[in-house]
Amino acid sequence: MLPYRDSKAQGAADFYFAINATFRFLKRRFGIEKLVKYWSELGESSYFQPVAESWRNDGLPAIAEYWRDFFQAEPNASVDVTYSEQRVFLEVKQCPAIYHLRKNSRCIVSEFCQHCFYVSDALASRAGFEVRIKGGNGACEQTFAKRGSSAPQDLGSIKMADSP
Repeated sequence: MLPYRDSKAQGAADFYFAINATFRFLKRRFGIEKLVKYWSELGESSYFQPVAESWRNDGLPAIAEYWRDFFQAEPNASVDVTYSEQRVFLEVKQCPAIYHLRKNSRCIVSEFCQHCFYVSDALASRAGFEVRIKGGNGACEQTFAKRGSSAPQDLGSIKMADSP
């Protein structure tokens, strides 16, 4: 279900260093507005086309399957994925990215957790869905549902990440 194929059971956690550094560079160089645009464009990119098509064709069961597969491949993730006819609910008990960045004493971009909203919502919207996120900074709740079924995302409900 993932848009990439890999021969190993889990990804390399050092990738989190790269995305955190990329986010920091874009924010410092171009500002938060351009960073948000980058995240949204990533969710709209051709990279995620197979995922968007699957979600559009197969609906919420495909969303649940994608996230189960995704977090199974992420080192140190602790996530429960629950499917119902109205929604897919992710309870992220331990975010693998925040965990790895903290474990290695990295300075985390404060808006780091917002990337999950912007990337996922742009991806979900291509298939007629939306995401709403509460929490962050290492643990959060994400709900995927039909587009227009929820109030707009309150960015204030996504916690800023803090560094070790």
